[in-house]
Amino acid sequence: MKRAMPFNEQVDLSSDDSSSSDTDYYEFIGKQSNNDVEEPAKEITHEDAMFRKAQTYQEYMKQIPVPTHRGSVIPFTSWMGLAESVKKLYGQPLHYLTNIRLKQWDQMRIGAKDEHIPLDTSFHPLKAEASIWLIEEVHRLTVSHHHLAKLWLADPMYHAFIDPIFPKI
Repeated sequence: MKRAMPFNEQVDLSSDDSSSSDTDYYEFIGKQSNNDVEEPAKEITHEDAMFRKAQTYQEYMKQIPVPTHRGSVIPFTSWMGLAESVKKLYGQPLHYLTNIRLKQWDQMRIGAKDEHIPLDTSFHPLKAEASIWLIEEVHRLTVSHHHLAKLWLADPMYHAFIDPIFPKI
C-alpha cells in the first residue's frame, strides 16, 4: 500500500523493513531542516524599527483617557503656552500630532496685525482648552502608526514634540 507524502514522495507501508522507512523519514526531515537553515534571517531596518516605535507610541496614547472635567480657566498668550499649562495641570502628555498642530497655529499668527495680543482675549480659555482636548482625542484614537512612522522618518527632530510625561494608566 502506498501513501502520498508531502512533495509527492511515496512511502511503501507494506514493507516490514522499518529501517528503510526510518531512513526515508530522516532523509525527508534532513531535507526540510536544510531548507530552513539556508534562508537568511531578515535584517531589521531603520524603517522597521521606526514603525514598531510608532505602533508602541500610538497604542500607549490610546490607553490614556482624555480628561472629562476641566480643572480651571487657564490664561494663555499662545497655543503652545496653553498646551504646556494643560500638560502640567492634568499630568498628561499631548500627542505628537497635537503638539505639531499647536505649533503651526502659533506660526500662522506671525505677521498678523494682532500677533502681539494674548490669545485669551480672542478665544475664551475654556473653548481653547476644549479645542485642544478634542484634537487630542482624534489623534489618540484614530491616527495610524504607519502615518506617524512616515512623519518621524521624514523629520529627524520628531522626538522634540513627544512629551516625556508618563501618567499612571
